[in-house]
Amino acid sequence: MRVEVLTGPALDAALDEVARLRITVFRDFPYLYDGDVAYERDYLQTYRESPGAVLVGAFDGDRLVGAATGTPMEDHAEDFAAAFEGTGMPLEEIFYCAESVLLPGYRGRGIGHRFFDLREDHARAMGRRISAFCGVLRPAEHPLRPADHAPLDPFWRKRGYAPLPGVTATFRWKDVDQPAETDHELQFWSRPL
Repeated sequence: MRVEVLTGPALDAALDEVARLRITVFRDFPYLYDGDVAYERDYLQTYRESPGAVLVGAFDGDRLVGAATGTPMEDHAEDFAAAFEGTGMPLEEIFYCAESVLLPGYRGRGIGHRFFDLREDHARAMGRRISAFCGVLRPAEHPLRPADHAPLDPFWRKRGYAPLPGVTATFRWKDVDQPAETDHELQFWSRPL
């Protein structure tokens, strides 16, 4: 196993595999995302266009088995600016740690920590003062919640992240059990760098 930072052309070359991972991993609870390649290509375009974008890839040999992305928050201003209004946190000081996706057979080996370490290092090198991400909110009694589901909140808190009260965003996607896209609320978490 190796975990490495990809930027520029190397990042661009890996995005189709990132799309595959997102479709696979986010299909599970809590995201329940019924994804497709066309949506993924459009969504991942931000990482092609952002000069500050980073992709941290986890490789088993040459196979990408996990990925974590990030960009300067202002590259997502259209989606997130309203959520951060009134927080006193300028978008230009925030680095957005977007998805972290890792195939189930590779979990529990410290790769999630490496994903955060390397994105946070990238953010600090850019002069960012805050790291933030968001996670989908699902009710505890959701009918598709597996009995053994373990939320990632303890992992995030161990890394120094805390939820930002009232700082949420709404995104639309199609759940695996729904006929059409629906709105989903996502909670932002942050920590100082």
